[in-house]
Amino acid sequence: MSHDWLLEPCVAIDEESRECALLHQAQLTKPPGSLGTLEALAVRLAGLQHDPLPSLQQVWISVFAADHGVAAEGVSVFPQVVTGEMVRNFARGGAAISVLAGALGATLEVVNLGTVNDPGELSHVRRAIIAPQTHNFCERAAMGAGQLALALRAGADSVGLARASGAQLFIGGEMGIANTTSAAALACALLGESPSALAGAGTGLDAHGIRHKAEVIERALALYSDDGDALTWLQRVGGFEIAALCGAYIAAAQQGLPVLVDGFITTAAALAAVRIQPACRDWMFFAHRSRERGHARLLAALAADPLLDLGLRLGEGSGAATAVPLLRLACELHARMATFAQAGVSGA
Repeated sequence: MSHDWLLEPCVAIDEESRECALLHQAQLTKPPGSLGTLEALAVRLAGLQHDPLPSLQQVWISVFAADHGVAAEGVSVFPQVVTGEMVRNFARGGAAISVLAGALGATLEVVNLGTVNDPGELSHVRRAIIAPQTHNFCERAAMGAGQLALALRAGADSVGLARASGAQLFIGGEMGIANTTSAAALACALLGESPSALAGAGTGLDAHGIRHKAEVIERALALYSDDGDALTWLQRVGGFEIAALCGAYIAAAQQGLPVLVDGFITTAAALAAVRIQPACRDWMFFAHRSRERGHARLLAALAADPLLDLGLRLGEGSGAATAVPLLRLACELHARMATFAQAGVSGA
């Protein structure tokens, strides 16, 4: 299965709509720049949506779930069966992202890419099973070339469904025991950083657990003498859900759908996506600064300025969902505030 589709061009930003939005902002009844980032968000969205008056009423959230063979190295405080159990929890509406999606009126799709305890057919869960889990990347590459292609395409398929539904914003979430280890390994490989600098607590590891996690990543990276590109490292140390996120981010930019990137794991996927298709960076907003140790370094590599800093580190897309109201308010202010002329207020 070919990866050629990843290199297809992304939709261009509409500079005319962006300029119109910028001019409109200058006419609103407020001092210039007084709404700060909210103004910039509206203007950016205008260029991305090709509409001087952008809107974010239709939000699509895809949570990709998959298990990791590296869990056998004892890098998580939770047992591996939790991944499949959480897929069931998503379907029943009991997870944080389920509650947040409901509160936002967003569409929530859960994509099961492979769990060691398969929960079977569930409502609102799309089965795109690749394997029960990736391989333990301390022993061999996490996935084969065909598995990587399937995972990337699963992400693109979710974007296609989102686009067909009329979505105006795509959020990718993830679930997979040991996936912070996979994300940290990928980040180390792409950034040339030490595992001790990027490995964090994940689901709640103590200092000893974090040191062990860094040692596991060090062993995995030592298997390879060459640097490799982003696709190569995704295959070596990635997870099915991380690859799906990467594919989704690229496909979204190719289909003209803005994305809101969540936390540490999704930002590692975003960095891989940008390394593969640099133009997709223009379509990314970043929701929050995670408490996970390596997230700040990933954000810096992407020149990203996240919207929130609330000490979050849950994953699932929960931080991104929490930031959606800010984007919506930016659009509402932009569209509904009166101009100086409309209000009969003297401008500067």
